[in-house]
Amino acid sequence: MLLQLDGVCLRYGVQVLADHVNAKIERGDRICLVGRNGEGKSSLLSLIGGKGDPDEGEIIRQSGMVLSTLEQALPEDCTDTVYRYVAGGLGDVGVWLSEYRDHQAPELQAKIESAHGWELLAKIDSVLDRLDLDESAKVMDLSGGWQRRAALARALVTEPDLLILDEPTNHLDIAAVEWLEDFLASYRGALLFVSHDRALAQRLATSVWDLDRGILRVFNCPFNRYQQEKEKLLEEEARNDALFDKKLAQEETWIRQGIKARRTRNEGRVRALQSLRKERQARRERQGVAKMALDAGERSGKLVAELKGVTFGFEGDAAPLIRDLDFTLMRGDKVGLIGPNGAGKSTLIRLLLGDLEPQSGHIRLGTKQQVAYFDQRRDTLNPDLTVVDNIAEGRENIEVGGSTRHVMSYLSDFLFTGIKARTKVGALSGGERNRALLAKLFSQPANVLVLDEPTNDLDVETLELLEQLLMEFSGTVLLVSHDRAFLDNVVESCLAFEGNGVVREYVGGYQDFVRQGGRFISAEEQLKARRPADTKAVEETSSVTPEDKPKPQKAKKLSYKLQRELDALPAKIESLENDIAAFEEEMAAPDFYQQDSETVQARLQSLAELQQALEEAFERWAELDSM
Repeated sequence: MLLQLDGVCLRYGVQVLADHVNAKIERGDRICLVGRNGEGKSSLLSLIGGKGDPDEGEIIRQSGMVLSTLEQALPEDCTDTVYRYVAGGLGDVGVWLSEYRDHQAPELQAKIESAHGWELLAKIDSVLDRLDLDESAKVMDLSGGWQRRAALARALVTEPDLLILDEPTNHLDIAAVEWLEDFLASYRGALLFVSHDRALAQRLATSVWDLDRGILRVFNCPFNRYQQEKEKLLEEEARNDALFDKKLAQEETWIRQGIKARRTRNEGRVRALQSLRKERQARRERQGVAKMALDAGERSGKLVAELKGVTFGFEGDAAPLIRDLDFTLMRGDKVGLIGPNGAGKSTLIRLLLGDLEPQSGHIRLGTKQQVAYFDQRRDTLNPDLTVVDNIAEGRENIEVGGSTRHVMSYLSDFLFTGIKARTKVGALSGGERNRALLAKLFSQPANVLVLDEPTNDLDVETLELLEQLLMEFSGTVLLVSHDRAFLDNVVESCLAFEGNGVVREYVGGYQDFVRQGGRFISAEEQLKARRPADTKAVEETSSVTPEDKPKPQKAKKLSYKLQRELDALPAKIESLENDIAAFEEEMAAPDFYQQDSETVQARLQSLAELQQALEEAFERWAELDSM
């Protein structure tokens, strides 16, 4: 056993976040902690991570256990190099080692020797190599996915027995999420993580901790099975509560009977009623389910937008973000925009809505469009105003779906009642702020919904409700999301940003994009595109003397093993392409399908395996070459 929670209680003001929680973590456990927004998941993780003490009970940790936490926030303002940032995970000795690399001062050497720090150098180098990090890069200059990778390296450098992760996929693109998922799937230590990414939870979790109204229940099963079991548990709870309330109502009726009944009443029955009253008063009501509704407004024209040969890039860019795009968006279409961060998804939305003009090509916009825009940065919410002031904007009543509603009644549909509705937006949790933004968005009629990462921080129940709402919406939906399950459940087609300005449409959601062979960056195209440029670079520099040559920028060196693998890949790719060509020539023969079915199927299977191997070789080449 690595860690045990024994009767742990945690309170925040009058709110009970954990009520006599008992649970334990064993070596190799992969635990997903779930619960609604504001239930106290992050607070419980922080407590387990050693920040603070419980109000009651205790946390028992195995002697010598090493624990690390991957924080929810990205280190985006960090000015350190990657090496210094990762080494800092070892504490002071890591900082001394980093400084000694730059300034080999005797006093630093003495400090390191006294702390037995020299053997830690191998740990730092190992984790940097394992996560393919450029040790000389500045953390603040990295993309969100690489910042998350650096933060993970900082957490792993101590070789923890237990790794705690709080929403590790937030603000990562799909490629970064899938890399993180693959890495964690192969991690040998114990994992305790909070995530609303259902695909990640389904793949990683072997058990689920459910935090609901302060009660922690342990489900020793995968995530999808947990969802079924939790639904049964809530149904049983509702039945028991209904029976209890019925009995209480009968006893209340009895106690209010006439004078004769009160004179002869059973005192034991009276005491039992008083006990029932106390039990009912102590019951913690489950927070209701949000009741979102969309007003589709006036129908837009049948055509929403038509793009023909559209190219767009910002001044100073080496290549356009979008190149020669033909695309038609019709009323009622539900389209997902997928691709790496910074690929141009928001730019394409602005083109579709007419906010930007293309550099070449033509855009024709439809008529009668009422657009509602969900901004992932939540810029439309004033953090210094309360939720009700943000939504009402000075009004007592608002028009929603053709009817007038009091603003407090409307906000209750989004689970903002009483104190919460009058809380400043800046003091809300991430999920609550997202709900507030949805409340503002849905308070206006719209026939075109533009949603930029609407799922960040939303709990699973609200996420599933939003899914259902969008599926039933009669208007047009443009959805930018890195939540693979959400895309699969909502959109009917995807626009994929595949690199080099290529934007291609695929029918279906994200898994359909993968099944159709879609990739965000075409390694083959990159390889072909690089060759002429490399040749030209050689020709241009051949006449330059060694003294005139500029010093190359310091780049991360591949390990010997990885360099050997990269050097061997072109020959492997060529061999696979030749084998595939031979298979295709064989299958083109008139008598190929006249063979027995087992032989034909075996040859087809061999071809499929070769094609898969070629695809993997190209992806591996791109990965190694990008280092």
